[in-house]
Amino acid sequence: MKTFFLVIVLTSLGDDRVESIYFLQIALAVLLMTIIAHLLSMRFRMPILIFLLIEGIIAGPEVLNILDPMILGEGLSAIVALCVSVIVFEGGLHIDLHSIRSIQKSVLRLVIFGIVITFILATAASYYIAGLPLNIAALFGALVTATGPTVITPLVRNVNVPHKVSKILELEGVLNDAASVILAALIFELIVSPLSGLELVSFLIQRIGMGLILGLASGFLLRSILGKMLLTEQTVRFITFTMVIATFVIAESFANESGILAVAIFGIMVGSSKVPYKSALKEFKADLVLMMLSLIFLLLAALLRFDYIIQIGLVGVAVVMVLIFVARPISVFLSTRGTSFNRNEKLFVSFVGPRGVVPASIATYFAVKLNSMGMVGGDALVGLIFITIIITVLMTGSLANRVAKFLGVIPMEILVVGGGEVGQILAERFEKRGENVVVVDPSEENCQKLMKSDIRVVHGDAEDINVLKEAGIDHAKYVVATTDEDNTNLLICQIAKTKFNFDKDQIVARVNNIENLHAFWDLEIRAMSPAMTTALVLDNMVGRPHMFSMCEVEEGADIIEAHVSNPKVVGKAIRELNLPESSLLLMVRRGQDSFIANGSVVLEYDDIVTVIGEGDSAQKVADLFER
Repeated sequence: MKTFFLVIVLTSLGDDRVESIYFLQIALAVLLMTIIAHLLSMRFRMPILIFLLIEGIIAGPEVLNILDPMILGEGLSAIVALCVSVIVFEGGLHIDLHSIRSIQKSVLRLVIFGIVITFILATAASYYIAGLPLNIAALFGALVTATGPTVITPLVRNVNVPHKVSKILELEGVLNDAASVILAALIFELIVSPLSGLELVSFLIQRIGMGLILGLASGFLLRSILGKMLLTEQTVRFITFTMVIATFVIAESFANESGILAVAIFGIMVGSSKVPYKSALKEFKADLVLMMLSLIFLLLAALLRFDYIIQIGLVGVAVVMVLIFVARPISVFLSTRGTSFNRNEKLFVSFVGPRGVVPASIATYFAVKLNSMGMVGGDALVGLIFITIIITVLMTGSLANRVAKFLGVIPMEILVVGGGEVGQILAERFEKRGENVVVVDPSEENCQKLMKSDIRVVHGDAEDINVLKEAGIDHAKYVVATTDEDNTNLLICQIAKTKFNFDKDQIVARVNNIENLHAFWDLEIRAMSPAMTTALVLDNMVGRPHMFSMCEVEEGADIIEAHVSNPKVVGKAIRELNLPESSLLLMVRRGQDSFIANGSVVLEYDDIVTVIGEGDSAQKVADLFER
């Protein structure tokens, strides 16, 4: 079905001079290269875009001459527009504004500051370093303000980083892609037909207004259709796909370059709404997006001409370095001041700023227009854009995982079943220590409370495997069952063990009735009874108050376990370590043995150390051990 759709799109947009079999060959080549890129991505654990980029260059006219996108003529622009509209919509579809309210202000600041700072510095760098004419330099500066969901979305889904980090990157990519297109169109209009002050304001209002109005209207319309009509999943997918294309086409018809903003708003509206079939829609869109992403990356990479790269030379690399190591960090650190992002998370967001399809496609379009009008600089613009894409995509795609590990921003994925009082407190503690946590609960009231605390929630019955999959159980490291129903908790644990291959150390359960403890223990499920634990604690408080105070942790403190893996710590006695005064090592576990962490204990690789500390001191000690 997807292959047929691809062939129809290609053949319907072709040049009359080219036999239709050529388009079938293109479709087949794209499919084969996508499969190869996917296999290489899995083998080397690197984003698929890297391999698509390399394959497109090799298959293009500059190397093997198997794939020549220019033979598609005007159809190339239509194909790129179609693909980008679906990709941008799918990026917005995965953004739920209700669950990321704490970062919305940061995202808006990042989009605004990022566009202004990147535009100014990129324009200056390309003008002074690369020697581009000022108008072409400004056009380059406008195009590279977009990080782009076509690259960001698949990248952050391959790198396990905190939820707030991945979402700020995805939402930024969706929004600044649209903003970049509008800014670039404005600069281009100023180059080819200078606008007056009033015309300039009218241009911006028309593009932004059309994008917002049509995006919101499409979102409301789809929500109304899905909420009032009984439809099959297949019909829902077809209606949604048609509406995405319609939204883009109508927006572009009334105001050029407003289509991307319209489908971005449309996607965010649907992603933030409780509409039926959302999970099925996401799965369908994910498959379609992979196909379209592969198609446009291969086609645009094949457009690359080595002469453009040689013409720019090393000065182009210097311009890209300014973008990566100056413009991006400045905009990120300014935008996230006073937020919950720590320094390492800001550094990671600063590192992840690849440019993708939109700059390449629009730069190529602008270059053709400039050349046809006899204006110089079009080829240099394309060459510099492609240098930027190649360096940023290869650098980010190949190093993102390593950078995340080096900065220590890779959290655990924890699935909590039950959003009552216990589940909420537990989820908040996990979030506070930087883990990725998702809570599943059938109660609308509990879900609302959790969302107010910026906890990710999935509203549904956890006994349904599809609900667990939607919550991310496939990627979770731990499952914690905290409901007040022992039968439910036991069933969840059994599903995790039998269906998703969790081992006994990855499952934890709450047992409400002490008599049911053995049922969990018999299945090798780690379980605790609140009643029994409370009794034991109270027992220690009576007659042994000082012993109990050792284990008493106030709200501002924490107890953390850390694996010793830092070479600078291994082989040292605890007394030799410069630990914060507000922290204390309680215990060291080595293999099956556990002992008190006194000053003479020499730490060995893979020891498990239990740390207690006030504020963030326990986390600082854990970071020291695990670097």
